[in-house]
Amino acid sequence: MDFAQRTIDLARQNVAEGGRPFATVIVKDGEILAESPNLVAQTSDPTAHAEILAIRAACTQLGTEHLTGATVYVLAHPCPMCLGSLYYCSPDEVVFLTTRDAYEPHYVDDRKYFELNTFYDEIGKPWQERRLPMRHEPRDAAVDVYRLWQEKNGGERRVTGAPTA
Repeated sequence: MDFAQRTIDLARQNVAEGGRPFATVIVKDGEILAESPNLVAQTSDPTAHAEILAIRAACTQLGTEHLTGATVYVLAHPCPMCLGSLYYCSPDEVVFLTTRDAYEPHYVDDRKYFELNTFYDEIGKPWQERRLPMRHEPRDAAVDVYRLWQEKNGGERRVTGAPTA
């Protein structure tokens, strides 16, 4: 099966049905493990990106938060939210089929705190310099939650079974 074409077909169908032009297909052992179009328009959920929904479905099916051994096909280079999720679930590879620069003449998703050309730069800035207003309010009790987690995990700081470099 041509998994890249399946990703394109899912996105095309989503557009035909009133959705946005994005889709994700997750493959493991030569089979589709999970797939999803972007459902933001249909659900009014700004986190309902295709990558997020497909990752949720694949991880639920596998019973793990890790996608080692999987290849993730996405229509376009992932946004920072989806890119972060992909880093977190550790697939073997991510294959993107177009770039933001290539589709920008046809689709723009500028928002209050970012535009297409500043999207990734915003994430790399120190929190005090981002356009999204942020405030650090230190609380010792917040750190205590992490201490509790470490105690409950036998003193271990890392998540058991998480793929590491």
